[in-house]
Order: sequence, then C-alpha cells, then structure tokens
Amino acid sequence: MAATLRIQSDWSWALRRDEGEAWLSCRSPGKPTLYGSVTRRGLSTEGVPDITASEGFVVGEVTKKSILISCPHENVSTKFLAPYTTFGRIHQKSITCLDISSGGGLGVSTSTDGTMKIWQAANGEIRRLLEGHVYDVNCCRFFPSGLVVLSGGMDAQLKIWSAEDASCVVTFKGHKGGILDTAIVDRGRNVLSCSRDGTARLWDCGKSACLGVIADCGSPVNGIAVGTAESSLNLGTPETAPSEREVGTEGKVLLLAREDKKLQGVGLQSRQPVFLFVGSDAFNCCTFLSSTCILAGTQDGNIYQLDVRNTNAPIQVIHRSGAPVLSLLPYRDGFIASQGDGTCFIIQQDLDYVLDLTEADCDPVYKVASWEKQIYTCCRDGIVRRYQLSDL
Repeated sequence: MAATLRIQSDWSWALRRDEGEAWLSCRSPGKPTLYGSVTRRGLSTEGVPDITASEGFVVGEVTKKSILISCPHENVSTKFLAPYTTFGRIHQKSITCLDISSGGGLGVSTSTDGTMKIWQAANGEIRRLLEGHVYDVNCCRFFPSGLVVLSGGMDAQLKIWSAEDASCVVTFKGHKGGILDTAIVDRGRNVLSCSRDGTARLWDCGKSACLGVIADCGSPVNGIAVGTAESSLNLGTPETAPSEREVGTEGKVLLLAREDKKLQGVGLQSRQPVFLFVGSDAFNCCTFLSSTCILAGTQDGNIYQLDVRNTNAPIQVIHRSGAPVLSLLPYRDGFIASQGDGTCFIIQQDLDYVLDLTEADCDPVYKVASWEKQIYTCCRDGIVRRYQLSDL
C-alpha cells in the first residue's frame, strides 16, 4: 500500500499566526516514518498564508481551509481540508450516526447521550427531538423524500418518524438483538435492517409488518447495503412467490458486513446466497460503488474493493491505518471513508492526491454524509463537522 501523509489535526489554527508551525509525517510500510513540519512565514500579496515545509516535504496550493502537501520521495500527495463550520451543541456526548436530507436542508443524528435530533444543516439549529426508543439509538437515515426518518436501536426496534412533527408513525418489532444498520429499498415502501441477532430483515412500511428474514448468519451483521445488480449476475430464484407487498426487490443484491470476518451478497428477492468473501477481520461497513463494484471495511483497517461477478480476489485493498473502518460512502467517482483513529479521507479516480478531512484528533469518526459539495462527519468528540469541497 502507498505511503500515508498525516498532519497535526488543528493545523489550520496553528498556521493562523506568523511563525505558526504544524507537524507532518509520511509513513510508508516497511520504512522508517519521515517526520517534518510546515511553518507560516507571513502573508502573500493576495492575503493567502505563505507556508513552507521542512526537508522532504513540499507545499502546493494553499487556501484558508486547505493545504496540499507532497512527499516527492514517496511520490504521494494529500490535500488537507479543515472544516468550514462545526456544530458542537447538537448533542452532549459522542455522535454515533448522522444523515442529511435529499434537499440538503436537514440533518438527523443519534448520540450516546440517548437522544436523536433533527437539525438545520446550515447552522446546526435543533428543530425536533425524536423520542421513543428505549436505550441508545444506533442508526438513523432519511427516506429519499427527506420528510421521514428511519432509525434502529439497541431496543431491537426499528422506527419510522415524521421529520415535520417528530411523531413516530411506525414501529417494527421482530429482531432479537440491537439493530446495527438499515437500508431503504427504492423510494421506501420496503426497508431493511440488520442486527446483533445475526439476521437481516425486510419490512413493509405500509402494513408495519416483516416480509421475511433475508439472511440468518449466526453472527452479528454490522452493516448492510442494497444495490442493483449487473444483469449478468445470477441472483437465484425465490423458493416461494414473493408477497405483492414486496416492492422493488427484484434484481437487487443485499450486502452484509458480518462480525465473523465475512462479507456476504444475497439476492434480495430470492433470499439466495450470491457470494461469500472472507476478509482479514470483522467487517463493519459496506457499500455499492456501481452495479458491479462494492467496497467493504474491516476492524483492522482494510478497505476491500471487489467485483461482485468474481469475489475470489479483491480488485484492490486500501490500507491507510490499522484503525477500524467505520463508514464508507460513495462520492462522485470514488468514495469517502472514516476510521477509528479520527481519519476521514476521500479517494477519487481522477485525482492524483488523497483529500483528508482533518480536525478530529484520535477520536473515531463514526459516520459521513454528503450533500452536493458539502461533507458532514460525526465524531466521538460530540462535534458535527461540515466540510466544503471546492471543484474537484
């Protein structure tokens, strides 16, 4: 795996004054880590900080919120991005999950302070408190409409809420352990959940009923994702005719990120196994990049990129640190990943540098959500950070 560049987490604060300094490091597998620093020498005529790097590092483009650093010896470049704004008052404690509505106007988040809240994405102002789960809420997401929220909790309940008046309109019961992740099928007449009890279930929102157990793994399912399969993939046929309440399950694959080091693909309508891939450690999260390409992250820091048509060997394995991969999100021609050591980075096919979203200092970044060029992260330090991407 290529070398990894790091910078002091509060570099943008450190470089606000003249002679301000921030440390840098470049770590390459099997070699001693190269350490260095960047120092601010003053302001250029355009009002942009004049920043120089110590030996072995080169400073590229600098703006108020970003700095491009390269280490020519290792042929690696990273653009570090500081948050555009931070919201520190939404929750009192660690924020475990968040999502942004399809219109970009609202955010929803869950916290170990026991609350789930809806807030304005522009300023973090709290709009609604969603109360009704017993114990912690593990996951939350907006339906495509942006007006309804789906949540899953340690109480093994899955709930649907109105974002407008905070009422809980549906509660699904059936899981025997805490719900760890959810997914929405198409526009949301059917939804999916996975749990510590080892199962993934399909639910009918209109009748608040379980339409079936899609998979029973005998090991906690930490994350799920649903995607449309490439037409050549054999998804199997259902043993019994699907209920007419099943909407949009045909031609789709459900990915299961399992605690027992397995990543599984199951035909959503057929309930038949499509593939099983064994990784290096427990899988925490998974996502579709396209109808053929999937990503999954493990507890020991590996991000596997696989082709669903042939999962015998990964297309590539990305490893930037040994910290758990906690969230993966498709973004443009690449993806955003966050890890347990506070790192959060964006890899794009046509960019020759990695984009690193900085400021979380060793605190896990649990979840990432995006809306157009804005990226939101939530972290154990109780802060929601919003990053503004320039034209990539």
